[in-house]
Amino acid sequence: MSLENVKEYFSKHNLEDRILEMDEPTATVEDAARVHKVVPGQIGKTLSFKVEDEPVLIVVAGDRKIDNKKYKEFFGKKAKMLSLDEAQEYTGHPVGGICPFGLKRPIKTYLDVSLKEYKEILPAAGSRNSAVKLGIQELEVHSGSIGWIDVCKKSLIH
Repeated sequence: MSLENVKEYFSKHNLEDRILEMDEPTATVEDAARVHKVVPGQIGKTLSFKVEDEPVLIVVAGDRKIDNKKYKEFFGKKAKMLSLDEAQEYTGHPVGGICPFGLKRPIKTYLDVSLKEYKEILPAAGSRNSAVKLGIQELEVHSGSIGWIDVCKKSLIH
């Protein structure tokens, strides 16, 4: 159902043509970058955490990982990722398809500044083989983001 929820959301905004359903799985950054023929940084990776017993989503560039020191400075506590089951329960999306669109319920969402290096970002679209192609400003609007934060460092993915 979650891909359908994402499609429904984007159809209300006349952007349903931006959803890309692929024959191959795109659940990992590496697979998504290869299938969509983009660099890993253009894949919008949605990470899920628990802060004060509430879920929080952070969309980051695919070639980044959380910098624990920066995370703790921003949120005031150590990063605690949701379990796979919790992530699916809160978002309504399967792991590998988690995104800030068409959520089961509203979740505080942030965008990491690492995304600003790219004109277009491809976050998942609610399934393990879908994505949605958005410009940075479109991502900002449609993610329901609270704002931009800086909690990442470059990872070894190239």
